[in-house]
Amino acid sequence: MAGTWPPARPVPPGAERAEEVRRRFAEEARTERPDLATLCLLVGAAADGTLDDAGMDAVDVRLDELAGQLPFRPGGARAWAVSLAELLGGRIGFAGTPADYQRLESSLLHEVLRRRRGLPILLSVLWMEVARRAGAPVYGVALPGHFVVGFGPDALGEPGGERVLVDPFAGGQVLTGEDAELLVAGATGAALEPSMLRPADPLDIVLRVLNNVRAWAAARPERSDVALWALELSLRLPAHPAGLRHEYARTLVLRGEFLAGAAELEAYAEVVKAVDESVASTVRAEARAARARLN
Repeated sequence: MAGTWPPARPVPPGAERAEEVRRRFAEEARTERPDLATLCLLVGAAADGTLDDAGMDAVDVRLDELAGQLPFRPGGARAWAVSLAELLGGRIGFAGTPADYQRLESSLLHEVLRRRRGLPILLSVLWMEVARRAGAPVYGVALPGHFVVGFGPDALGEPGGERVLVDPFAGGQVLTGEDAELLVAGATGAALEPSMLRPADPLDIVLRVLNNVRAWAAARPERSDVALWALELSLRLPAHPAGLRHEYARTLVLRGEFLAGAAELEAYAEVVKAVDESVASTVRAEARAARARLN
């Protein structure tokens, strides 16, 4: 029987490599134009100690190869969407299934490329990176609960022109307006708003990827190591929710790193005291409790 069950899981790298990955991630995130593929591959390197620089270069080469298999400038937005769907969804078979939500690999670009399966946002990153290399006017669309890909002038910041949405999780299905409305309604129960269709910023995409990793780890308390590296990367983004620092401190305490967790809790209390002293007081109490666990 091919494969094993349960499937082998990625193991994070050693301390030296992990620190290098965090440093490079922070540097890339602070460049003038952060590279989405590079950031996603560094997320993969934080998760999987077997992904070295040569492996990351191999992913870039494969993305270039896939882009080279697309027709040369096939036409407008719809022609680009159909060409990507025929290649990636049809000939190669990239798509998603409900079972992919249970696998950490579904949030790692190098594994999505290898397995041809992943979460909507990682499949969308794959679609975007192949399309971008081929010269397509492409962008990500962060619909609530389900990431998709857009083709058209929005990618260039230009008004007017045809805009087409596709769902890489469904093999590149071209979405009608009603399809998009149903995706949003199914995820949130709310109506589709025009603001939801704006191009997503690369750093917001990466934060959403890391949020998915954290959600995966939260359902598996034994994988607090995954929650920890996802938080460490999230906190190195130029902008992130302040509450992530509190979550990071609590994760350290959960892992038995009581002194480090207490120090982070106290630092977070200093940040929030100007806004809400009662919250700061509660966090300080958490810090004291963490230190007491050393006795």
